[in-house]
Amino acid sequence: MTQNEAAVAPRAGRREWIGLAVLALACVLYAMDLTVLHLAVPRLSADLQPSSAQLLWIVDIYGFMVAGSLIMMGTLGDRIGRRRLLLIGASAFGIASVLAAFSTSAEMLIATRALLGLAGATLAPSTLSLIRNMFLDPHQRTVAVGVWITSFSVGGAIGPLLGGAMLEFFWWGSVFLLAVPVMGVLLVLGPVLLPEFRDPTAGRPDPASVALSLVAVLSVIFGLKQIAQDGPGMLPALSIACGIGVGVTFVRRQRRLADPLIDVRLFRRPAFSASLVTFTLAIFAMFGTFLYVAQYLQLVLGLSPLNAGVWMLPQSGAFIVSSMLAPVIVRRIRPASVMGVGLVLTALGLGILAQVEGTSGLTLLVTGSVIMSLGLGPVFTLGTDLIISAAPPERAGAASGISETSAEFGGALGIAVLGSIGTAVYRSALADALPEGLPPEAAEAARDTLGGALMVADQLPEPVGGALVDAAHAAFTHGLRLTATIGCVLMILVAVFAASMLRRLQAAGPDTKQQSDLEPATAEEVWDPAPAEA
Repeated sequence: MTQNEAAVAPRAGRREWIGLAVLALACVLYAMDLTVLHLAVPRLSADLQPSSAQLLWIVDIYGFMVAGSLIMMGTLGDRIGRRRLLLIGASAFGIASVLAAFSTSAEMLIATRALLGLAGATLAPSTLSLIRNMFLDPHQRTVAVGVWITSFSVGGAIGPLLGGAMLEFFWWGSVFLLAVPVMGVLLVLGPVLLPEFRDPTAGRPDPASVALSLVAVLSVIFGLKQIAQDGPGMLPALSIACGIGVGVTFVRRQRRLADPLIDVRLFRRPAFSASLVTFTLAIFAMFGTFLYVAQYLQLVLGLSPLNAGVWMLPQSGAFIVSSMLAPVIVRRIRPASVMGVGLVLTALGLGILAQVEGTSGLTLLVTGSVIMSLGLGPVFTLGTDLIISAAPPERAGAASGISETSAEFGGALGIAVLGSIGTAVYRSALADALPEGLPPEAAEAARDTLGGALMVADQLPEPVGGALVDAAHAAFTHGLRLTATIGCVLMILVAVFAASMLRRLQAAGPDTKQQSDLEPATAEEVWDPAPAEA
């Protein structure tokens, strides 16, 4: 968008805002499906009797397929039409949800969860790129992105609650049927309320690029998840190395193609690349830390899953509030300043989490989590807005796919890296504090995980069992404090980076010049249709 176009950008009306509500509903469902299955695992295990490997695939295959397909789906929407892809994905999601609900074997459930992942990968990039086209006014677009970001938080918060309510009255498959009415609404209202948009100059898709992107993303995500689950090893190292190697090949191929799957020149725009880095590292810290928050509530404080979910609602509420306030604040204050302050607040929240002690840290835990969420809301809202705004309209789908893929990478990397550090700290601290008289087999199980230590303690006489519980709680809390400290330092560094790299962006006031202020090159100079290399 040029300066003159930004000045006369038409404002969205009632139809667009109702359309946004429909898109947000789909995103709520997308986020719910990432978590809703966890509560159903005990019942489906008793019914389908999957092996341990099959159970892991049932839980993980959805996220794997989503992560691996986001870039492809974002670019596909640019080519065939974003509304068309969204409606195709919604239809497939509804059908796959019914098949998953009535699965009769572990193999069938794995296959249907994979289909759900492919269909789910159409939702996030399609909805975000449609927002780019529906809301041309910069102020309105920032608000719309805030609503979009909030919808994921709402889905993550209510997913376990709705899933738990369904499981109280129905069988395990009922959690999948929550998707059917939502997708039905999208299919009915989508053609009426949502505009169609495609890149009129798009050429043929490149099957080799699609395959390379899938292999690269899935290999790295798989390796990171294996490290988070089992610790460092040869298999995850080879998987990550393979993914990086294939990724390098993918980038080189894109630079040679006249019509690439992803135009790597997107990364030449400072607003795009700096926002992407900030967004990824913020998610890294969030996922890596909140992994410990949930375990602390249940395994250290002894809360039930429902009570733990209730105590995590304040942080979800804080995230929603700050996400919705960000568009208002950014009208008067530069985005770099807002994001910098948000990252400093995130660091402050992590610093409070680093002070948690033993079994008396509930107040500190909730306070730190709320402050952290208050800081992350503006970072995610403005970061996402800057990423899609820095790309021209015909590339919005590809930019959205890259944004969502970076979120998957950031989350997986945070869990793998900070999770591995916390596990190593736990094992080291517990090894030095194991009570005397503990059998070797019990000591090994206790050193593995906090859950294993508590199970072992239940089978031991009271003096030894109680001492083991206290030692395990102290070791786990030590790991929580260290990971929170690392996240705190990282967020301070990212705050400096964001404030420096995005300092030229103006506040979104009425006379703000959009897009061209991001860098001196004009849109035509940056988006020369000729390939970067012969």
